[in-house]
Amino acid sequence: MRFPFFKYFSPAAAAMFLCACAQQPKGDSFSTLSEEFVHESLALSPVSATAVGFHEYNGAQFDGLLDDLSRNGLQRQHAFFAGFRARLDTAVDPSKLNAEDRADYDIIDDQISLSLLELETIQSYRHNPTLYVELLGNALFTPYSLEYAPKPKRYTQIISRLNHVPEFLANAKLNLSDSPESWNRVAQEENDGNIDLIDHTLRDACPYDQRAKYDETAAGALASIRDFTSWLRTDLAHQASDWRLGKSNYDKKFRYALGTDVTPEELLRQAEGKLRSIRHDMEQLAGAEGVKNALDRIAQKHATPETYFSDAKRDLAEAADYVRTKHLLTLPEGNNLDVIPTPAFMRGVYGVGGFNPAPALEPKLGAYYWITPVDPKWPKERIESKLREYNYYGLKILTIHEAMPGHWVQAQFAAKVQPDTRRVLRGVYGNGPYVEGWAVYATEVMVDEGLLNHDRDFQLTWYKQLLRAVANTVLDIRLQTMGMTEQQAMDLMLNQTYQEKEEAVGKWQRAQLSSCQLPMYFLGYQGWKDARQAYTSQRAGTSISAFHDAALAEGAVRLPSISTLTRTK
Repeated sequence: MRFPFFKYFSPAAAAMFLCACAQQPKGDSFSTLSEEFVHESLALSPVSATAVGFHEYNGAQFDGLLDDLSRNGLQRQHAFFAGFRARLDTAVDPSKLNAEDRADYDIIDDQISLSLLELETIQSYRHNPTLYVELLGNALFTPYSLEYAPKPKRYTQIISRLNHVPEFLANAKLNLSDSPESWNRVAQEENDGNIDLIDHTLRDACPYDQRAKYDETAAGALASIRDFTSWLRTDLAHQASDWRLGKSNYDKKFRYALGTDVTPEELLRQAEGKLRSIRHDMEQLAGAEGVKNALDRIAQKHATPETYFSDAKRDLAEAADYVRTKHLLTLPEGNNLDVIPTPAFMRGVYGVGGFNPAPALEPKLGAYYWITPVDPKWPKERIESKLREYNYYGLKILTIHEAMPGHWVQAQFAAKVQPDTRRVLRGVYGNGPYVEGWAVYATEVMVDEGLLNHDRDFQLTWYKQLLRAVANTVLDIRLQTMGMTEQQAMDLMLNQTYQEKEEAVGKWQRAQLSSCQLPMYFLGYQGWKDARQAYTSQRAGTSISAFHDAALAEGAVRLPSISTLTRTK
């Protein structure tokens, strides 16, 4: 999981920042501007600030606050990004920056452009209720799960945030003018997760001497959340709208969100060509048995709902041993990773699993590999469909992608980036294709280097997963800009890329809830392969681990920057 690009403001911090922007001091150095952007943008999003370990700034305490989503707050947000754009354009000539600063400049530039596009044109705050529901869930879950302070202090902050819930959701009602049916439905489902979090998880863990205050504050918060769900189900449900972004907005968001000059049309052409290539390789590997028959046989070997978590933990240990034995990279010291169920308020997007990194400023607090449980109340065929998709081999690939040597290892390297402001910038606003592409590329490395002794069934399962990663690009571009229908999307997933029905249904929902995120996997996968080729071509006989260590040590920069940044490393 990565933090959203779109940040909101707390009023006090916003006023401080607007003052700073209005003054527009002359002679701003890029390092000064970069530090301001990191610290003060986080100050404007208390929920994100807590999550990265940034607890106070200029006397302001963030951990008891919610983000300000009022109309005045949104106006302040626009003024901030527009003002910072003016300062950046006036003070900095990017062509004169050194390689590290230029990589940071590109990240800031993309973030400002994306935020202004969101505020001025896309305006998710007017259409997407899941934005509010998920932000609220994270606001409460983070201080519960991260032990950055003694438990009584964190509960004082949780209670403070609960006290802000009625105003927070009142602003949500004022902002939301319409919503696609799917966004509304998922928001209601995730809101049930927030209710469970407050009513059971947080209440059960509350220190005894704070219980009375918690119960009093939680009652008001729960009443507001239930009222918001009712409002979603009645009032907002009558104001349905289209979830498709449209070509003009998509093209702009694609460029800024992915940090690339490749056009959606060009990436689509590459992706559809790659799909054909992978299918050919699968047919060659499956031989007379046939691809569908082989995958059906492979799918029958899977965990049960009761062993799903323990099997994932087994796979995590196995992958770590293999990385260490083959020396694919320098494995980070220590182990701050915990395997936990995906929080209920995030399961609309994370239907299978995900990764939540340790706070950039407090990396020892721990990271989470989320696995979304198999609901025992599901119909038998739905349970079987999910377990078939994440079979013996598929669950291994999921674990490699999310944790070892995927996102967790990547995050551990990123936690050592210096200085601190650069680490936070690249951790919070860093390049998505770098992050998602590494996890896909790293899985291929594990397969190619012989995990499971080049087992044919493991190779076929990997090809199937790679098909899915590439198909993500086709889905996103065609759905958001070319009118692809649900039937066409399901045909791509079920028939052309061999996905199980449960996986395809979940991806259909995810594709409606997001835009410009699904292409990150394929674009990033290609970018990592290109970066490795460029690195090794300059260094005859270099080891694969040398490239991995050098590239991961940079944190989430645009992938084309890797060659320049690692030239002397």
